[in-house]
Amino acid sequence: MTKKPILFDHDGSVDDFLSLVLLLTMPNTHLLGVSITPADCYAENALETTKKILYMANRTHTEVSVGRFHGVNAFPPAWRAKPKILNALPELIGVEVGADPYQCKDSKDLLSVKIRASEAPVTILMTGPCSNLVQALQADESLVSNISQVIWMGGAFEVDGNVATYNHNGTAEWNVFWDPLAAQELLNYELDLLFVPLNATNDVPVSLHFLKQLAKHSDHKWAHLAGQFWATTLDTIPAYEYTYFMWDVLATSYLQIPDAFEVKTREITIDAIGPSAGRTYYQEGSGKWAKVATKVNKEVFYDYLIQAFTSLS
Repeated sequence: MTKKPILFDHDGSVDDFLSLVLLLTMPNTHLLGVSITPADCYAENALETTKKILYMANRTHTEVSVGRFHGVNAFPPAWRAKPKILNALPELIGVEVGADPYQCKDSKDLLSVKIRASEAPVTILMTGPCSNLVQALQADESLVSNISQVIWMGGAFEVDGNVATYNHNGTAEWNVFWDPLAAQELLNYELDLLFVPLNATNDVPVSLHFLKQLAKHSDHKWAHLAGQFWATTLDTIPAYEYTYFMWDVLATSYLQIPDAFEVKTREITIDAIGPSAGRTYYQEGSGKWAKVATKVNKEVFYDYLIQAFTSLS
């Protein structure tokens, strides 16, 4: 079976690492490399967690890079510190890895090298902002010809955003808001671009019911680790008005269960500046064509997660 070449660009939050674990359980994918965007993380901690997970999966040969760009609108510091907690969990604290981001390639360079060298067109999964990819394309637009698809957890179409910050009207989703200029430019490359936005992720919260089902399989290494990771999200403050969703994990699952998604092809626009910076919306006649996942079969999705996290002991 020919494996699909994948490049994974993430920004170091809990669901990014769960996405990495999920990728490592996929038998039909070949992970070419991992690039980190220092957005919803501090690079040193996110690099350490990434390398620890790869070590646990016997994938230490997988190259990891760290982006040097620090965005336009910073994530809250409390959110960015989460990987430091993950690295102290029992399964990870004893895993010793070298995690100096200054010894890594710049993420835009890793993406360029891997895309150019791949014998088959590459699928790029982004669960953070799109800055690394856009910078790579700015340096060499010919890379587009060897990109099969870009799957991006980002955007909010005709639903409320999740950005609540000074001088913003709340219409944007964070991965787009962090670097809205890059997001707007990404549309210009005419890639096969799929947004997995809040429209779909809002339907798949991290519920206690799901965590109880996952805990029944704690004898499996990845199920146990995933349960610990998700448990750290329950202290989100203030918990009574903020729910943790399967944002990045849902986007990652598209690689294995695309038929579970409803996808529309629409003309879209992204605001780059002003109080609606990062807003994604449909604009017929003058937008750029892209695909948008609007809904997912929740039962299929949750069942797939249990199956995936128990597929390897």
